[in-house]
Amino acid sequence: MSAYLLVSYSVSDPEQLAKYREAVPAVIRKYGGRHIVRGGDITVLEGSHDGRRRVVLEFPSMEAIHEFWNSSDYAVVKPLRAGAGEFDVLAVPGV
Repeated sequence: MSAYLLVSYSVSDPEQLAKYREAVPAVIRKYGGRHIVRGGDITVLEGSHDGRRRVVLEFPSMEAIHEFWNSSDYAVVKPLRAGAGEFDVLAVPGV
């Protein structure tokens, strides 16, 4: 069953974040992930929006998300986003 990585973030250092954005897609693909949402305009239909950017990644399973997140491949890439902003990252199973 598919599972999703939901990321909400704000950027404080665009140049640093650009390094991460360049390196991470290959690692995501290696673990079976793909971008479903990557930025774009947000239309509020109800409630409010906190202004943060959104990314949604689809993986084959929750296990694949954990393999990606805990991999030595991602351990090399993850520090590239340090100091680039504030991130909330959630993993949820699909239905």
